[in-house]
Amino acid sequence: MQGKGLIVTIAVILGLICLSALVPTFYASNIENRAQALAGNDPVKYRKELDRLAKDTFNLGIKKLDYNSAKQNEMKLGLDLKGGINVLLEINQKDLVNDLTNYSVNPVLIEALNRTDQVQKRSTKNYIDDFFIEFANVNKEKGTNLKLADPEIFGNQGLTEIKYNTSDEEVKSIVRKKVEASIGTAYEVIRTRIDKTGAVQPNVQRVPGTARIFVEMPGIKDIDRVKKLLQSSAKLQFWEVQQINEVGPYFQELAQAIASKGDSMGVSNRTNLVNLLQLTTSRSQGAANVKLADTAIVNKILNSKIAQNLRPSNVKYTQFIWGYKPETTDPTNLVLYAIRGNITQRAPVDGAVETARVNYDDLGRVVVDMQMDQKGSKEWKSLTEKNVGKQVAVTLDGRVYTAPNVQGVIPNGRTQISGNFSPEEAKDLTDVLSAGKLPAGAKIVQADVVGPSLGAESINAGFLSFVIAFCIIIVYIIFYYGGAGVFAVIAMIINLFFLFGIMNSIGATLTLPGIAGIVLTMALAVDTNVIIYERTKEELFAGKNILEAYKDGFKHALSAIIDGHATTLLTAAVLFFFGTGPIKGFAVTLGIGLLMTFFTSVLLSRVMIFTRLNKGKSLSVWTKPTKNLFRNVWLDFIGKRKYTYIFSIVLTVGSLLSIYVNGFKYGIDFTGGRNFVVKFEKPVVASEVQKTLTGVFKTSNSQNSSVEVKTFGKDNQLKISTDYLIDDASLKADQTIESKLFEGLKPNLPANLTLQEFKSADIAHAGIVSSTKVGPTVADDIKTGGTQAFILAIVGIFIYILLRFRKWQFSLGAIVALIHDSIIILGAYSLFYKYAPFNMEINQDFIAAILTVLGYSINDTVIVFDRIREYLREKKSISLAGLFDDSISSTLGRTFNTSFTTLLVILAIFIFGGENLRGFMFALLLGIGFGTYSSIFVASAIAYDLLKGKGKQDEDLHGITTSSKEIPLKK
Repeated sequence: MQGKGLIVTIAVILGLICLSALVPTFYASNIENRAQALAGNDPVKYRKELDRLAKDTFNLGIKKLDYNSAKQNEMKLGLDLKGGINVLLEINQKDLVNDLTNYSVNPVLIEALNRTDQVQKRSTKNYIDDFFIEFANVNKEKGTNLKLADPEIFGNQGLTEIKYNTSDEEVKSIVRKKVEASIGTAYEVIRTRIDKTGAVQPNVQRVPGTARIFVEMPGIKDIDRVKKLLQSSAKLQFWEVQQINEVGPYFQELAQAIASKGDSMGVSNRTNLVNLLQLTTSRSQGAANVKLADTAIVNKILNSKIAQNLRPSNVKYTQFIWGYKPETTDPTNLVLYAIRGNITQRAPVDGAVETARVNYDDLGRVVVDMQMDQKGSKEWKSLTEKNVGKQVAVTLDGRVYTAPNVQGVIPNGRTQISGNFSPEEAKDLTDVLSAGKLPAGAKIVQADVVGPSLGAESINAGFLSFVIAFCIIIVYIIFYYGGAGVFAVIAMIINLFFLFGIMNSIGATLTLPGIAGIVLTMALAVDTNVIIYERTKEELFAGKNILEAYKDGFKHALSAIIDGHATTLLTAAVLFFFGTGPIKGFAVTLGIGLLMTFFTSVLLSRVMIFTRLNKGKSLSVWTKPTKNLFRNVWLDFIGKRKYTYIFSIVLTVGSLLSIYVNGFKYGIDFTGGRNFVVKFEKPVVASEVQKTLTGVFKTSNSQNSSVEVKTFGKDNQLKISTDYLIDDASLKADQTIESKLFEGLKPNLPANLTLQEFKSADIAHAGIVSSTKVGPTVADDIKTGGTQAFILAIVGIFIYILLRFRKWQFSLGAIVALIHDSIIILGAYSLFYKYAPFNMEINQDFIAAILTVLGYSINDTVIVFDRIREYLREKKSISLAGLFDDSISSTLGRTFNTSFTTLLVILAIFIFGGENLRGFMFALLLGIGFGTYSSIFVASAIAYDLLKGKGKQDEDLHGITTSSKEIPLKK
């Protein structure tokens, strides 16, 4: 056969590349298994054995492989398989704009920024574009006619590119470039910080077109430390401190106001602010000393509108900032500092740190020594000159680390921070400072945390479902196609080898949805072989010899295979560009799998089969029980279409009614919020836990936040969802919620369980096994992106079918069938989400499932349409109805085999693949079932009715179209 040498050469090269990519994974796994066998369950001994075995090397001939290098190059596992954290960081573009305007206090600018903050909550545009729109709106409303190049806006000394006569469009272009450069700087800073942690196989990516950075760190256990490391701006600032005699009168006046207006501040009128602040107690640090339990109520009072309005002139711009942590000598209290602010709230010293290192002071306490950059050194010298003998506060990310008295002028920018550090905290601080400061604040707007125990369970469940699905496919395809089935299995095994090898070569991450993508790839590989073998059987039944039958079988199957792969690749591409995290991983796996399926099942399989046939050997394409299955089946599909129309209309209308009446259960992907999966030692009642937590999660105005609790898989595991503090993206908010959750669940937890243990459950104890956070702006983007992805997939498929089949009737029939399938799946989720024992939320996974169903369903439809096109070309019927019936009937064997094996595979994942995949797989089960039905009874029927309506042009179709029940000549 032509091209045999090229195909074999490509296969050998691919094989060598994949082998070299996978060897590190096998070697690292072997070393770890040996260490585990020697150490048993002793983690300390395991570490020692691993360190000992890591000194061994494996000689590959051209180089030697050791454990550490193998570990760096082994296949990347996503956090859903390995445990860890992935977050979506968003750089604060408002900070960037303020910096570019030199912190201008122009009222038009301030109002435009505030409006932009509000618009961003529901906008899909980036911040800068929305800001320019709002600035123009405010400018017009106030009649100020300010140009963007005005000195009070962007025409300041910091932006020398902008002159007074620079046009607004030119300024916009300059500002966009500056913002883009700052986000690029933030990305580099974040990546450097992560490198300093020593994390294995981290994944850091910019999200194109946004100010967001995606970070995935599998295997990480200290989640709070990572969140703090990522969100820290490393903006070290130095401020003047106001003493108690300056702010004391304000506190006294505020205490009197509480007695009459406490309710308006959200506190009791009997609240004694003097006692809360311990104003009668002498102190050497700060303006007040507050018990840790009282800090929240003090914040509420100081941030209230009444408190803001009562401020005298000397406290108008004062910032009240808490100390970094309690002093060792007073562990139950936190110091509150009064920082002297100004109208712009810019710090007197705000320079970057050039070097930082951990050191010890004369008393043996851990400190951080640092050297400021040139700008910071000058500002520090000026500040110390003005404040000799006075306190100066050193702040980092809104916390006072230390507030020493200045003993003398510091001219060289060298200084020392002492903050009651532990060695680990000091190291983290030096890592953050050394990596450089972020150009603006960063907040975590989306986060997924998976504990190691759930990761281990996911690996086991995913592997089990994979093995079961693989065995199902092998047994069925050999049973149905005999010797040819054996070649299909060989091709599928090579396909999997290439798939894993290529994924590892390009650094792709294997996730739980990715395993589902691999299993679905196997199903599509079966589909490819089924198309080839069914066509080969037809040629054999037509009287051709075995060699000619296989040649024509491959030849006639090729167009249908190409069309099916192309449409499924289209949906994989849509998933890749619009999906995030695991969904993107699913798309990558599916896309690579489809390409390798075509290479192995069409090209390489052809080489193997014809190598055997050319030697004069036979190769069966059926077994005795399956030889004549579907051979003489002919059904009057078109004649019965009115009944299937009625059935489809009833299902569609019923689904729409259910959607209208019941609505959906939206996941936090679409609404914003937090999910926690919590494991208990004993079974718990979800309704009772929900009642308790509803009382725990109350907002500052004593309103209950949304709380939902459901059993998650096992009866000792709950999924808890809440929107409590969802607008607060800070680490403190995360810790507050975890603390409240711990307190609310205490009656169901072991008595000796600590908060720290609760936050990261393992096999040995109960607690949080996974958590997810999605901010409202991200949720809105996900919802919009999902809708766009669906529409883009539909339009893309319509255009592809139109180009390939040259008839808009085929395109419209296919699209109506896809919409029909989608509505029925949505209706099922609307009808059953309250009663199903597994997750039936509308979320990112559901969107991925819908798009996957579209790809599969159109693949099925294309096979039927391809046969109709062939019969139209070859004039195989005297009537259009007969032609359609012939085409559908002749593809029934392929339709049944593909749908049956795919449904078996998905059912195996649904049952054995773990709780996280059940909702996803249920949507696929519905989609594959109704997709098969709609390909025959909706897409084909509609295409027939539209073609039949062409009137005089029907002669070109070589059929009589006045009756849909005419008997065709060929059955």
